[in-house]
Amino acid sequence: MTLVERATAADRRQVVETVVAAFDQDPAFRYFFRDPVTRDAEAAEFAGHLFDQRVAPGTAWVISGGMSLAMWDAPGGSSGSGEEPKLAVSDEALARLDDYHRAVQGFFPRRQPFWYLGVLATHPSHAGRRLGRSVMQPGLAAAAAAGLPAYLETTNEANVGLYERAGWRVSGSTHLNDLPIWVLTQ
Repeated sequence: MTLVERATAADRRQVVETVVAAFDQDPAFRYFFRDPVTRDAEAAEFAGHLFDQRVAPGTAWVISGGMSLAMWDAPGGSSGSGEEPKLAVSDEALARLDDYHRAVQGFFPRRQPFWYLGVLATHPSHAGRRLGRSVMQPGLAAAAAAGLPAYLETTNEANVGLYERAGWRVSGSTHLNDLPIWVLTQ
């Protein structure tokens, strides 16, 4: 049986490594961080930022200390506390991240609370073991217990089928320039 645990600050290094490795060829990360010289450093900065936002409120879960992880946003809660530090990425990457955020926001409910799965990643060395399905379960269980929907988005067409087999359904799609985006709900 796979043990899913709430993430702690001690998991940060492995979580960042896992996200960078898992999203190395991901269309969104390639869109956000275009410069091959700075890509890994910017991706690591971004992954660490996302983790830091979710570890304190307890909405990040890990398997094997971060070899697989799910980082959720709970409804009504701020992922961070107070003023967030500026991401140490290029201004161009920040602009693309902002454009992406605006592109997907229209697909989420405006007046109904929901859970949002911001990151689901498994280190390539642990792929194919269904760890992603296991590590996303605490967030799905919290959403179900509250009677709320859960949402996520992907830019990788192959992931759409994986999510559908896990019970998600496509609720919308769009493009940001040449980047396709699918929004799914459960």
